[in-house]
Amino acid sequence: MSALFPLNPTMWQEWTKDEACLITSSESVSSIEPLYERGVHEYLSVPLWSEYLNFIQERDESVSQCTPEGVEKMRALFERALTAAGLHVVDGGKLWAAYREFEQALLIAMEENSKDVKDKQVDRIRNLFRRQLSVPLSDIDSTLQDYKFWEEQQGVVIGNDIDHLAGLPSNVISAYKKALQMYNARAGYEEKVARGKHADTELFQNYLSYINFEESSGDPARVQILYERAITEFPVANDLWLSYTQYLDSNLKVPSIIKSVYAIAVRNCPWVEALWAKYMLALERFDASEEELSAVFERSLHCGFPNPNEYLDLFLVRADGLRRQIMKMDEISKSSYLAQLRETFQRAAEYLSSHLNYTDQFLHLHAYWARLEYQLGGDLEAARGVWESLIKTCGGMLEVWQGYINMELSAGNISEARAIYKKCYSRRFKGSGSEICESWLRFEREYGSLDDLDRAITKVTPRLKELRLFQQQQETKSHEIVGPSPIGQKDDITKSVTKEKATYQASSKLSNSLQASNKRKTGVGFNDRKDQFKRKKGAHGKGLSSVTPNKGGELGLSNNDGKDRDTVSRELVHGEAYQQTEVANLNSVEQPVYTDQCTAFLSNLSFEVTDEQLRQFFSDTGGVMAIRLLRDRFSGKPRGLAYIDFQNEEKLSAAVEKNRQTLLGKKVSIARSNPKQSKREQPGRGRIAGGRGGRALSGRGSDTRTDERRGSSAQSAPTAVSNQQKGHVKLTGSNTFAMPRNVARTARPLGWGVKDNRSNDAEETPKSNEEFRKFLLKS
Repeated sequence: MSALFPLNPTMWQEWTKDEACLITSSESVSSIEPLYERGVHEYLSVPLWSEYLNFIQERDESVSQCTPEGVEKMRALFERALTAAGLHVVDGGKLWAAYREFEQALLIAMEENSKDVKDKQVDRIRNLFRRQLSVPLSDIDSTLQDYKFWEEQQGVVIGNDIDHLAGLPSNVISAYKKALQMYNARAGYEEKVARGKHADTELFQNYLSYINFEESSGDPARVQILYERAITEFPVANDLWLSYTQYLDSNLKVPSIIKSVYAIAVRNCPWVEALWAKYMLALERFDASEEELSAVFERSLHCGFPNPNEYLDLFLVRADGLRRQIMKMDEISKSSYLAQLRETFQRAAEYLSSHLNYTDQFLHLHAYWARLEYQLGGDLEAARGVWESLIKTCGGMLEVWQGYINMELSAGNISEARAIYKKCYSRRFKGSGSEICESWLRFEREYGSLDDLDRAITKVTPRLKELRLFQQQQETKSHEIVGPSPIGQKDDITKSVTKEKATYQASSKLSNSLQASNKRKTGVGFNDRKDQFKRKKGAHGKGLSSVTPNKGGELGLSNNDGKDRDTVSRELVHGEAYQQTEVANLNSVEQPVYTDQCTAFLSNLSFEVTDEQLRQFFSDTGGVMAIRLLRDRFSGKPRGLAYIDFQNEEKLSAAVEKNRQTLLGKKVSIARSNPKQSKREQPGRGRIAGGRGGRALSGRGSDTRTDERRGSSAQSAPTAVSNQQKGHVKLTGSNTFAMPRNVARTARPLGWGVKDNRSNDAEETPKSNEEFRKFLLKS
């Protein structure tokens, strides 16, 4: 586990104790030392250092027997301990005291040595005391008393009733006073960061305040010690690691320390991409080997960052480093680095294509790649290959083509730039679409001849007209949908609400029974409004115009209230408030008609996909006429489905070939829209959209049958005609095809009876379906 994640100091202490209990000889001591080294290397811990020192003193025979090699080894270990934790305000004094005790024990063991050796050892101990008195530690006063007592044993008296520092050198006195002043300034901070007295959140903020105070003092060593203490308490605080490494990079600049800190940082917080990026920069800054840089980069790619932009940043950091290395080399030795640079870009493009497709970041990656291929490698064909590969995946971005053109212009290749313009000027891009055309004309004015300009104008002019026409159509549609009402119309609508309300309520009952089904049907208009009738494709105004029950529940228009049909029709269409009922004449409202003749059906779409992204996805095929994203009728959430109408069969076939290509991280299924034959509209079968079973308004026969066939059909079957009696339009015979079944059973005019049902008045001539339709639509 320690190979993957750092262990805290307590775990290291337990591990080393367990291992120390198992050793049986002095030879086994060498197997325990690496464990201690690893423990003190990861976190700052005075107790762990103390155990390490005690273990070496007790178990290492060379140290316990005071051999010169053992003494030097122990002194070096003590100096390392003081460098690592000797500035710890609270616990650092323990290490100083242990060092002094070791040296004092050596002095006692020198009874038989010469006086010069003893005097040298005394000076060593005296210097240790004075060094400790210059450090702001919590036990500085007790250290001074120990020093006085030790000097008295050597025959030197320090201090008197007037001055307790009398007898000390002036430099020692000034260092002591400065250390005491520094400790007093930090005592309050030390109280706030004492473990067990504050909650973790408060403790963390106290550490940050303490660090800011130390940084203002300007001592990098003390700031580093304080950061190490904070990291030991909060090892997975990524902000703390970022702040720590930033301080080291800016102020300390010691390669061994910085590399060690970064190595521990990425083990504690491997999910922080910024730490990996700064780690690679630090290695490059201190001239690390290519093998070490490559190893760190490969480790960073396996950390599972949540955002693809973080992976992109790592790839770019790696590419930046290789570029800088190549710039320092000659032509012969840089070939291997160019291959590594190219491999890095290829890996980045392959990995990020499904996540950053059609984004500026992905464009900048390829632009950087192409520029380095041309400038560093001198390979223009390779640079062109980079742009061509990007066009295959992101050809709907105008910026991609412009970047390709700019590269050719920077290389002085005017003809190649012109060829690119010819390939892309007819594509549809985000925005008005005229930018690329205008860019081509500007290019020809600046670089081309007059003939080149004329040829460009000839090609661009039809395209610009097409774009303007398309823009005008879109503006017209938007005005029809959200356009403001004419001045005064709002007042007219308010005044007519009461008069139209009764008619609207009566018509709603029949309208609900005849309303269009929400399912898509071939050749039938599609609209999301539930109370809207749908119009037969190709009817040219001959379909159902208005079906409004009167107060008596009849099918048709009644003038019993003294109004003719024209008056009622004008009232029904008098304003937007009730235009949605579609009871008014549908001839005046152009309904959308979807024939599915050149339509593609898309599934497995991302729920975040938009019309513009779909249009860009099919920009290489072109010919997109309309896009319909399907949503849930109740929640309004996307369903991951869409229908896209194309200009012609060729464009549709090209679009279907993009099946299983990736859009927004999902492989989109694309198929030709081909509704079942039973749901298609047959020629001559005019029907009310959404009617049950697709019943034809004109019966089950064809609208083009002759009058003779109609006559023979009327003789062999019960008569189904409409008569006008007393201002009513009523049905006679048993056929009720002109209204839904529920209305046919219940909605009958006043005076309807059995005799009426069997009435076959010889004076009345049966009317054909076409005459019956014209009668209803007459205004």
